[in-house]
Parts: sequence; C-alpha cells; structure tokens
Amino acid sequence: MSVTSAAEQEQAPPPPPSTRSWSRAREDIVEGFKQRELWGHLGWQDIKQRYRRSVIGPLWITLSMAITAIGLGLLYSQLFDARIATFLPYITVGFIVWQFILGCLTEGTDTFIRNEGLIKHLPAPLTVYALRTVWRLTIMFAHNLLVYVVILAVFWGALTTTGYTITEGGAPQPGIGPGILLAIPAFVLLAINGGWVAILFGIISTRYRDIPPVITSLVNLLFFMTPIVWTTDILTSRFDNGGGQWKVLIAELNPLYHYVQLLRAPLIGNEQSWHHWVVVLGFTVVGWSLAFVAMRNYRSRVSYWV
Repeated sequence: MSVTSAAEQEQAPPPPPSTRSWSRAREDIVEGFKQRELWGHLGWQDIKQRYRRSVIGPLWITLSMAITAIGLGLLYSQLFDARIATFLPYITVGFIVWQFILGCLTEGTDTFIRNEGLIKHLPAPLTVYALRTVWRLTIMFAHNLLVYVVILAVFWGALTTTGYTITEGGAPQPGIGPGILLAIPAFVLLAINGGWVAILFGIISTRYRDIPPVITSLVNLLFFMTPIVWTTDILTSRFDNGGGQWKVLIAELNPLYHYVQLLRAPLIGNEQSWHHWVVVLGFTVVGWSLAFVAMRNYRSRVSYWV
C-alpha cells in the first residue's frame, strides 16, 4: 500500500452510524421521558384547544361520562335485576377505565400522524408525542374521576358493606377499605402500558393507514366482550346450567378484562385477584419489548411516512 493511499484512509471521515441502532432507540425513549415539560405542555394545550370557547370547558368530559354511565347503569341494572347501589358504581368505574384504555388504543394509532407538522419541523424524540397522548388521556381520566367521587359519596354505605354483591347471587365482595390505595399503582401501570401502545401502534399506523379503522372496529367489538356493563357473576349464575365455571374463560381470555379489573376492583371494593397483576405485567414487558424493536427498526422512517 502506498503512503498516499494510507494517508487518504486516515483522513477519510468515519462511516455514518446505522439508523437501525439499539442505542438510538434507547436514547429516544430516555430523552422523551426527560422532556416532560414539552409533552406536558402539549398535552394541556390539546385539552384547551378541544374546548376552546366552551362555557364549561373540560367539564364536558365529566358531564358526558356521567350521562352515559348513569343511563346504562339504570338500564342494565333492570335487565340483570341488580341493585342500583352496587351495580351503578360497577358500570361507572368500568366506563371510566375503559375510556382511558380506548383512548390509548384509538388515539395511539394517530399519535405520529396527528403530529406530522411537529415531527417534520421540531427536533424532538418520537417518544415525546406518545407521552403527549398518554398525558392528555390522563387529564381526561382525572376529569372523569369527579363522576366516581360523586357516585362514591352517594353509595358509600353499600360499597363499604362487607359481603355485598354486585348482582343477585353473585360472589360476595369485601367492600371498600385500605385496598383502595392499590388504585394508584394500578393506574400507573395502565399509563405505562399506554406508552408502548402509542409508540408501537403509532409507528405501524404511519406505514399502514388501514390500521386505525381496524383498531376502532375491534375495540367496539371488545367493549361488548369485556365485563363492563355485565359481570362474570352473570356468566356463572344466570347462564350456567351446571356445566362448571368454564364460561368465565370468555372474560379471562380477553386481555382488556384484566386491565379494567386491575383498576376497577380497588375503586369499588371488589376482591382483587393477583392474577390480573401478573397478566398486565406480562403484557407490559412484551409490549415495551415490541415497542423498543419498532423504535430500533423504523424510528428514522416515521418522518417520511407521515
């Protein structure tokens, strides 16, 4: 090798780093969590913009939830011959939790599509836009909790009675007690899952625009298959002709049931089964692993796909 060629090799710039890098994906996620002022501000602006020039503003979120929950609670309590004092809180809290999960699934698919302008002009980690979505949904969840507080105050006596049942002949429940504090880590776990849902589904949806309507159609079906306006007690007592408890698998094989029950159970004093935590934690690990892989492989392409 000549001296000239050796010198040229020494002066040649290093090859550009690969866009498919685990370190870049990790850096994007870490930096995204660190920029909480940015995604926190953007999330608040989303709420303000949605209810701009409205008389009661974000309270429309609470009012809409209250009307839906009370209306369906009164209807289904009569259909299932259940006590209003225990069945209405069950449906109300189920709806509140479901709205958060529904938002993570449906709005998560639009996370990067909706932020097209910012992605192309603002040099920020992609994780910021996913956290913006989760933070916005968290604010809406907090507004909906006002309905829960009112329901809790009205039916406090029934919900704190040891051994109360949601439906006639159902399993006795321990009632509201210190276990209500489990609702805090339960919601944190749901929000963490909302992060990977927004990242993974958001990336896939930027490439395949058919995904958002498909997700919307599926969640509409899953709503009726998830114990929200009905209970697992109904499967085992009203529609069980002595064939055992196998019908409960209809609910147990639905992952969304575990997410809903994880947070609903402590809020209304239901018996908290630890297998819900195991299932949700398992989905959390698998979900974030898939999101990390998606960030590693397709993070650099999102700005072109949107």
